[in-house]
Amino acid sequence: MLNSGSYQISILLLSSVVTERRQFRLPIPMAGSTGGTSSSNPSSNPSAPKILLAKPSAGPVPGKFGRGGGEDETAPHRARLPPVGSLNLLSDSWEFHIDRFLPFLTENTDFKVVGIIGPPGVGKSTIMNELYGFDGISPGMLPPFAVQSEDTRAMARHCTVGIEPRISSERLILLDTQSVFSPSVLSEIMRPDGSSTVSVLSGESLSSELAHEIMNIQLGVLLASICHILLVVSEGVHDNNMWHLMLTVDLLKHGIPDPSSVTPPLHSQSSTLGPDKEARDKVHEGEEYMATPVFVHTKIQDQDLSPLKIMQTKEALLQYFSSSSFMRRKCGNKATDPSSVTHINAKDASLPNLFVIPYKNKDDYPRAQCESYISSLWKLRDQVLSMNCPSFTRNVSERDWLKGSAKIWELVKSSPIIAEYDRTLLSCGMFRR
Repeated sequence: MLNSGSYQISILLLSSVVTERRQFRLPIPMAGSTGGTSSSNPSSNPSAPKILLAKPSAGPVPGKFGRGGGEDETAPHRARLPPVGSLNLLSDSWEFHIDRFLPFLTENTDFKVVGIIGPPGVGKSTIMNELYGFDGISPGMLPPFAVQSEDTRAMARHCTVGIEPRISSERLILLDTQSVFSPSVLSEIMRPDGSSTVSVLSGESLSSELAHEIMNIQLGVLLASICHILLVVSEGVHDNNMWHLMLTVDLLKHGIPDPSSVTPPLHSQSSTLGPDKEARDKVHEGEEYMATPVFVHTKIQDQDLSPLKIMQTKEALLQYFSSSSFMRRKCGNKATDPSSVTHINAKDASLPNLFVIPYKNKDDYPRAQCESYISSLWKLRDQVLSMNCPSFTRNVSERDWLKGSAKIWELVKSSPIIAEYDRTLLSCGMFRR
């Protein structure tokens, strides 16, 4: 564990290598509305979690929002649920809302949280739809997460605002997030005088460029604290901006626990033996929770899919994160495909997980390219679902996880280490005041 002096030195060293951000001047985008419908379990099993499926285009879908299958049960239950367009955990005002998603969670403790982070246009929502198990062939079914259309891309808009949650039938809580390094997000928060409309550091006024930088870091720290698995998505093999962001997250996450550490124990009676005692010992020993990262590189060209190129990328990833806490996190797989060259083998379980997805080319040999692209998405889903990742400090239910995540967000926004990093960036002259 680093002392205060070491952290100040690390922050100064890190700020000196922050890459310059381009000045974006794009039309102010209009964020798309969000929501969800629920496909449900029979009413005979009230403890089963609700399943959040698709995003309706307008209004609720009759008979599809409740847990029960009968018509008499649907309307009363739907009246207790939040509006379909307000399920975001993290809103565009950078506030955390648990009341919108809480009705969809239960006291189930057997669940896994998977988050995703990356720049715009790399296929984050597409990957999350695949993890959900969405079948695009089924008629009348909308994807759980909206994907970027040609019109949205042409108008420089982003599809996802803040954090959008969904729950799969495998009790997989999926957190799709707004893009980092996004020109449309930057233009949305920018006032005419260049200041930010969003308060990111407990009311402190910042320039829009600096606020955007801090928002990216805060989002990464939050996801690394509340998820079991964090997918870090980049485009191609030569873009290391996400690698650098995750190194920054690793440095600035110091002191931020996991959601179970800020919620009461699952059982009210105190226990001095068993898992709870082991969890308390971990806290006293100073171990800090960190979600297991899976580095996903999308839109890989054919010349970069050779085993030699992939091995070089693995070696570069290993060297880049050699001194980070990611190297101390182990997350094995129940089963691996030894013939596949797109992910790290089981013997390399201590290394950061790397996965590559080829470019989906519709013009040249569309059949072969699409099959390779779809096959890679399937393999990624299988790998994520089979991961045996470290659990939270204590056993926690879905509802308590959400309540604890809200408290973690408050700790992130008031983090003195992130605030010190902000002051360092200002003093270095990298961002205007």
